Amino acid sequence: MHATIRPAKASFTKLQMCQLMGINAAALTDFRFSFRGFARRGGDTDIHSHGWGMAFYDGRGIRAFHDPDPAAESLLAEFLQAHPIKTFNMVAHIRYATRGEVKLENVHPFQREMWGISWCFAHNGDVSYFDRAFYAGSQADCPSLPPKINQMNKSCAKIPWIGKSIGVSDTGERSYNPVGKTDSEALFCAMLNALRARFDTLPTLPVLYAAIAALCDEIVSRDTAAGGNTILNFLLGCGPHIQFAYSWPGAREGSTVWNGLHYLVREPPFGTAHLSDCDYSINFATVTKEDDRVAVIATSPLTDDETWVEITRGQLILFDDGLPHKAPDECVEAEHRKHGLESDAIPAALSLEVDMRQYEMRTEFFLGADI
Repeated sequence: MHATIRPAKASFTKLQMCQLMGINAAALTDFRFSFRGFARRGGDTDIHSHGWGMAFYDGRGIRAFHDPDPAAESLLAEFLQAHPIKTFNMVAHIRYATRGEVKLENVHPFQREMWGISWCFAHNGDVSYFDRAFYAGSQADCPSLPPKINQMNKSCAKIPWIGKSIGVSDTGERSYNPVGKTDSEALFCAMLNALRARFDTLPTLPVLYAAIAALCDEIVSRDTAAGGNTILNFLLGCGPHIQFAYSWPGAREGSTVWNGLHYLVREPPFGTAHLSDCDYSINFATVTKEDDRVAVIATSPLTDDETWVEITRGQLILFDDGLPHKAPDECVEAEHRKHGLESDAIPAALSLEVDMRQYEMRTEFFLGADI
């Protein structure tokens, strides 16, 4: 990697919430440059010292790395920065613990299999509706004596159900449940439970986009009704090419620190970029090809000499091929690139039109989509 290294400088942004980073690319891409700066936020230029994790797709599989130690001091993080690993799709997270202890099971990104597809999820924010203390009443382990389960210790209560917004009601079944004690993992499981209940064929990307957008609206509504100060920013990977980013930004009560999501798209003509969290630069023109393009998503900009775009409140973006798709009709492009969901476990929709009709998608979503 051709780069210019100068003496390090610390910025001390003190964001006081978890940090997210995502990579989505048109060609296999080395993520070391962005991760080098991102890792500094794990206990060096920022206070996020409660673990870190990364998940990136290798074909239909996921290579995952999790460490409860600070990213800035982690030998595992150093290993990843020293090796030119390439991927189309990556999600990373640095943790500032607010719910759940500093343990490996609470480190993002979380992973689950659904429909024969590996999904991964990382979250920044505060969603009290999925706080174990809120919906279960206690963080203690489940007692063995039946009377105490429901009367004195509700820690065995099921995670909240969402899905009314996409037409599914609570049958009492929870196919996905959290392993750790974070609101983030409970939220991820709830989203998967709703999607699994809604679809009996593999949804096309426009239909999946609309369903996830509806679930996000429902989550914000339920959390607000429960008195929460909703901050919901997440990255959701669902296969080797597709990554969703959603932002409902905000600041914790009593804090001026803003927590949202930003992104940029690097494409030809490539230039030089300089990291915000360490004095490190690279001239991308020397290490890229004409068909390269990469989208980088982060809680706050990772570079100080490029133009980053803040994702607006309530906006869901599907990233594919290094490009942002901000509405269901735009997601048709990803289907045309053959980057839709792939599975051997459940049948695919016969066509996009059939999928729209079956799940009663509003036709105005798809005007001008060339279908």
